[in-house]
Amino acid sequence: MASSSDVLVRICGQEIIKYDLEIKALIQDIRECCGPQAVLLDLNSTVKERFNQLRQRIQDMEQMAKEQDRETDKQAILSETEGHRKQMLSNQMVWRKANLACKLAIDNLEKDELLQGGDSVRQRKATKESLAQTSSDITESLMSISRMMSQQVQQSEETIGTLASSSRTVQETNEEFKAMTGTIHLGRKLILKYNRRELTDKLLIFLALALFLATVLYILKKRLFPFI
Repeated sequence: MASSSDVLVRICGQEIIKYDLEIKALIQDIRECCGPQAVLLDLNSTVKERFNQLRQRIQDMEQMAKEQDRETDKQAILSETEGHRKQMLSNQMVWRKANLACKLAIDNLEKDELLQGGDSVRQRKATKESLAQTSSDITESLMSISRMMSQQVQQSEETIGTLASSSRTVQETNEEFKAMTGTIHLGRKLILKYNRRELTDKLLIFLALALFLATVLYILKKRLFPFI
């Protein structure tokens, strides 16, 4: 029967997969988007939200791994977490490429409109400003991703250090336990030996006392009743 911890890990993994699929679908929508700019902005906003949710669930799973009692369970969950993290970073790179392709498509569409008469100068300026803002947002997002990756690498190093320290502590505790077990076993043997010695001493004292009393009675009998 699965424990509550296993159920939480499974639910967390399912949510990660759900967000991953939603992000892939949104990236495909960005690839197919030809404008207007507002549509692209809305898609990117939704993608950012899904990435934030995905990142949080990955961090939750990593925390669950640290709380596992068995080392094998901990390592299995950490391995799964690392796989999800790599997939997330791959999606982020694909998202960036899709945005660049979409911007290129919008630029080409604007050029075609200019050749055919197109929109007014003010509208072109607004479009360029929107594209510049989108590019700025993407750059900011990529910088945030870079910072996050650096933090995750540091967290991974700390986790590895913690696991190594825990392993050494467990090994030292095991050695101390073995030494303590040997000491207890030796003490038990000594106690049993002393108990047997005490029983033997009591028996000898009893026999000596019985012999002494028999001797006294024999002497008294000879002096008080010499004819018997």
